[in-house]
Amino acid sequence: MNSYFTRIPYWIKAIFPNQIWSLPNTNKEIYLTFDDGPTPEITEWILKTLEQYNAKATFFCVGNNIKKHPTLFNNIIKNNHNVGNHTFNHEKGWKTNNNNYLNSILKTEELIRTLFCQTLPKKNEQQLTKLFRPPYGKIKRSQTKSLIKKNYKIVMWSVLSWDFDKSINSETCLNNVIKNTQSGDIVVFHDNEKAFDKLKVVLPKTLEHFSKKGYVFKKIT
Repeated sequence: MNSYFTRIPYWIKAIFPNQIWSLPNTNKEIYLTFDDGPTPEITEWILKTLEQYNAKATFFCVGNNIKKHPTLFNNIIKNNHNVGNHTFNHEKGWKTNNNNYLNSILKTEELIRTLFCQTLPKKNEQQLTKLFRPPYGKIKRSQTKSLIKKNYKIVMWSVLSWDFDKSINSETCLNNVIKNTQSGDIVVFHDNEKAFDKLKVVLPKTLEHFSKKGYVFKKIT
């Protein structure tokens, strides 16, 4: 599983205090997130599965995918989930100069704002939360500083499902989530073809497991 952790240790959170790693609470609330979409068929399946458990989630969308699949993006909003910015072309912050990185994010922001207002015309665009998650979790401190100045909340995670990792099976992926998740945690899944075989197994079982224990699934705001 290379350099990533399944559950983010405290010392990493301490090094990057300006990033959101969890939303601590005692209300048995968990925050599911889905990166990289919207993706035909997969996004629809995720939305239907979440609906079965009255679960809300946050989708960190890639701008180019939003551009190609605006109806899918609109469906996320119509189903009362939240959306966040995941750059336009899934750029890795460490390998992208700051101007190009910021322009990619702003390009995606404009697309999100336009579609949000078209989908929910009665809502003011100021109600759109400015959430950002860096692809691969890689972002320079200088990039973080620029985004915070633009009122972005940089949302990382506390639990990584590893649904994208071809070297593990669905059972391991499920255990990654179930054994490491507690109230207030932000869990990462992926809305893409690489993860879908495992997601089809793991997401319903995750929702079932925690619902039976009295947990609810909230969107990040």
